[in-house]
Amino acid sequence: MVEVFKTNVYEVEKSNLIFQKLHEHFPENKINFDLDDCDKILRVEGNNILPGKIVEILEEEGHFCEVLD
Repeated sequence: MVEVFKTNVYEVEKSNLIFQKLHEHFPENKINFDLDDCDKILRVEGNNILPGKIVEILEEEGHFCEVLD
């Protein structure tokens, strides 16, 4: 399963921090940002993906995040 999110994360340092927080909650999942994409894509791949929790984690860090259809 793959879930793709649109974000407003544009700094590599911030994406690394968010990656660490997401990895704590979803250690078995593959997580990466594509900051070169106009939508600053966050991609999460794995069997246990909770989109609501992912959005919540990014919002706690002060960032916009929504699931892309």
